[in-house]
Amino acid sequence: MKIIVAIKQVPERDAQVRIDSSGKWIEESEVQYAMNESDAYALEEALQLKEKHSGEVVVVSAGPERVGTTIREALAKGADRAIHIDCSDLAQRDALGSARLLAEAIRGENADLVLTGLQSDDLGYGQTGVILAELLGVPHATLILHVEKTDAGLKVKRELEAGWFQEIELPLPAALTIQSGGNKLRYATLMGIKKAKTKEMRVVSAADLGAAATPVATLQSIELPKKQRSTQIIEGDAKAAAATLVEKLKFEVRVL
Repeated sequence: MKIIVAIKQVPERDAQVRIDSSGKWIEESEVQYAMNESDAYALEEALQLKEKHSGEVVVVSAGPERVGTTIREALAKGADRAIHIDCSDLAQRDALGSARLLAEAIRGENADLVLTGLQSDDLGYGQTGVILAELLGVPHATLILHVEKTDAGLKVKRELEAGWFQEIELPLPAALTIQSGGNKLRYATLMGIKKAKTKEMRVVSAADLGAAATPVATLQSIELPKKQRSTQIIEGDAKAAAATLVEKLKFEVRVL
């Protein structure tokens, strides 16, 4: 199988971010970056499929030069080669613009399977993988926790709401968006890190791909979340108050 995995470099989850002077993005010079979490699970799913059925795993990522560190991490974990789409204006592209970049970069690969994360940790659109499938003209499924190759194609397990799951079958080629938590992520070994230095990483520019930044939606501004505190007095006897408290913790605070 030839499997394409789209990965994105995003700010680390515990990074202290500041809004830049334009008010439209963060101050990137002060931020540490990492591989997007659900993309890491997509990579792990691809590597496990390769180990079971042989083949090739190719990672593709768009962004400026710093994205190369995240690509090398994927190569160190076991991907065979990579495509880096050199693009300095990725933050100004909407989901359609990003999907067009990825589609043009991988169209000639004739992959059996394309995997993306469910959504990015920075923007959280949750649309790029689905749009990519449409641009490539292949069937797709979302919220995938497990992938199994069959004689007819694929059998996948989807996570639905309220603890429900769904199993469906798809023909190949196909595209899937992977949910976090389906597998245990592997670490890059010292040998893998050494091998990554010799693996192919082809660099193409957005201009070469003919995918100009023409967003359908324009990002006007971003803001840091506002911290708010509130106090609620729960009336009634102890039993009624406890029941009300549990309900609020479940459905309003969502910690139970």
